Amino acid sequence: MDPYSELRQVRQNLEAMSKMVAGLENDILDTLKENTELKMENQLLREKLDKLTAEKAGKEVKSQSGLASLRKIYESGYHICNMYYGTHRDPSSDCMFCLDILDNFEHKGKGVGHASTK
Repeated sequence: MDPYSELRQVRQNLEAMSKMVAGLENDILDTLKENTELKMENQLLREKLDKLTAEKAGKEVKSQSGLASLRKIYESGYHICNMYYGTHRDPSSDCMFCLDILDNFEHKGKGVGHASTK
């Protein structure tokens, strides 16, 4: 291979490596952003969990304040269902699992039980 062809090959390899490094930098930045967001979410959820835990004093009053807390968490864009708990929820659509929990919690707080009918 002549020197010019070798130089062209080295240049192409260098450009490919530069693109790869740029892609890796973007991936690292995305990962750092996600990590920061997850740390913030984790802190928020810990604070809300601590608040919910602290509210376990009275069951009757607590069920209504617990419902309000769950509703507040849900309305702030987080899942409260056991399938996706703590993950971001698309604010433009509702989660049927979360809504089912809220509905059941609300009915239990009002003293409405689930009676099976045959």
